[in-house]
Amino acid sequence: MRHHLAACIAACVLSLSAVSLAQIPVHAETANNVGWPPGKDVRTATPIKHLVVIFQENVSFDHYFGTYPDAANPHGEPAFYARPFTPKVNGLSRALLTHNPNQANSANGSGAINPFRLDRTQAATADQDHSYGPEQKAFDGGRMDLFPEFTGAGETLPGAPADEEGNGQVMGYYDGNTVTALWNYAQWFALNDNSYGTTFGPSTPGAINLVSGQTNGVTQTLNGTGNEVDDGQGGLTLIGDADPIGDVCSSPTGNQVQFGGRNVGDLLNEAGVTWGFFEGGFDLTQTNANGTTGCKRSTLSAVTQVTESDYIPHHQPFQYYPSTANPTHARPTSVAKIGHQGDAANHQYDIDDFYAAVSAGNFPAVSFLKAPGYQDGHAGYSDPLDEQAFVVHVINFLQQQPDWRDTAVVIAYDDSDGWYDHQAAPRENASSTSSDALDGAGECKAHGTLPGVNSKGKPVQGRCGFGPRLPLLVISPWARSNYVDHTQTDQSSITRFIEDNWLRGQRLGGGSFDAVSGSLEYMFDFFQPLPDQRKLLLDEQTGQPVKQPPSWPWASLPHSPRG
Repeated sequence: MRHHLAACIAACVLSLSAVSLAQIPVHAETANNVGWPPGKDVRTATPIKHLVVIFQENVSFDHYFGTYPDAANPHGEPAFYARPFTPKVNGLSRALLTHNPNQANSANGSGAINPFRLDRTQAATADQDHSYGPEQKAFDGGRMDLFPEFTGAGETLPGAPADEEGNGQVMGYYDGNTVTALWNYAQWFALNDNSYGTTFGPSTPGAINLVSGQTNGVTQTLNGTGNEVDDGQGGLTLIGDADPIGDVCSSPTGNQVQFGGRNVGDLLNEAGVTWGFFEGGFDLTQTNANGTTGCKRSTLSAVTQVTESDYIPHHQPFQYYPSTANPTHARPTSVAKIGHQGDAANHQYDIDDFYAAVSAGNFPAVSFLKAPGYQDGHAGYSDPLDEQAFVVHVINFLQQQPDWRDTAVVIAYDDSDGWYDHQAAPRENASSTSSDALDGAGECKAHGTLPGVNSKGKPVQGRCGFGPRLPLLVISPWARSNYVDHTQTDQSSITRFIEDNWLRGQRLGGGSFDAVSGSLEYMFDFFQPLPDQRKLLLDEQTGQPVKQPPSWPWASLPHSPRG
């Protein structure tokens, strides 16, 4: 009888939580998020008053969650044991682990290159090839069997399968003994296993897609056009990493670009909603302990033993748009002005400014966070352990604020780094340039209806998508617990949530993917009781709970694996 009662309660909870954002009552915004000038009434469609997007680097879904929730638990590594009723993900099956379609890619190589577990001592890995064309070639028309050949980095760790070129490392994955914090967040909050890069390619296209859903519309270039392709309409689409024109930290000799059009920051400004992009190293007046300062501020990772710049210009999407750029890295005139329109910083800040603003009771409605380089998770100069320390520090800090009950944290990624993932992406937007290769030389076919058009309604090239599958988590008092969402989403789904929650569903237009991106709403349950009691404090080094999480009354209910 108890089992029947639990099932009934679970069904009711699932039914209620599936209500769309349009059906949620509009909530009056709290005073510290009211727009500028003061007094403008800002409302939200859900109880979420503060969205914090932690935008990390270069991880495919299988690379971090391929065997979730099953960890190897070897001696000497943080142990992970799944909670009862933990749903499975679309991960690495036994067949994929033992008889993978990826093959050795040298003339003398033969046989399968199977995925293999990277342990905690192997947190420092090589950076894989994650360029627009090679990623498409690795997909091999959706067969997902050419990763060692086209995105492998040519470096082999002990225990890794390899051919003569040593490209087996691209098949490596971590489990809950290394990415322990992320697995624990997935246990107590919500994970999506059907989320993708909006297009193929490296960091900058991913960052631009996050804020505008539109990598077309390059209006200026400097030092060549090595990272752009002809859009077929007399313009350019960005497919690679280029620095923003005008940023004082941009490479003086490297390819630089500027975008026209609008981004989500423009929409937030028009609505009087406070927001900011906070990136490590943005404050050029600070000096690190190692004596570095200005654009050269850097930090040595104790894990990778690589010294990396704290601020990386091509990771800062709002710097590409004249309307939202802060090219000189001007400082905010006061902590009270952080997030507000009309101040010198123009919504672009250092990561330390985020902590200062929130601590002072000036928590912006929408905050994008970018870790200092060594903590952003990018293979080659960062790693899962340094990344974990940053993510846990941010979330522990937020859970101790009075506004936690109204907050949602989204953990998302800019690209896959080329790491193997077995799931072929949905074919939503076509492209036919010399850089495309998904379906053969110069061809990326699509079966979807995404608006791959420019502002005049004409088709544009260079936006083959969706790209590789990426992790996506929501940590919030309002997130569903121990839940795996299978809703198809992409990077621009985050922009869509902002538009739906604060902007009454307004869209960017001009071919932005936000118009048809999947919703994050199914990762939430806005009918839960006692949201302020839902906290999970973790240790920054081990990713383990500081103390046993509370037995939330709804947390043990058996959720359907398919939602």
